[in-house]
Amino acid sequence: MFHFTPPRRIEAHVCICFVALKVYKELERLLKLSSINMSVDKVLALAQTIVTIQLTLPQNKTTISKTMLMKRHQRIAPLFSEDFWVTR
Repeated sequence: MFHFTPPRRIEAHVCICFVALKVYKELERLLKLSSINMSVDKVLALAQTIVTIQLTLPQNKTTISKTMLMKRHQRIAPLFSEDFWVTR
């Protein structure tokens, strides 16, 4: 950042960096708490390979979603359970 950048932009940049760090550290904490022995970076890289399929039924317009977890995703499968993200 340059010294002539408006102070509000600097404050916003610092705030975004702080929030990103907090999210990273919270995921790190949850992984440790859940005994998922992987780094946050490895979990994020593996999560990028997960596919979710959505189908919309033509007659009643109901949408069905299915997350496809393959064998390689088993280590991070607890992240996709409904009760995992409940505040602990």
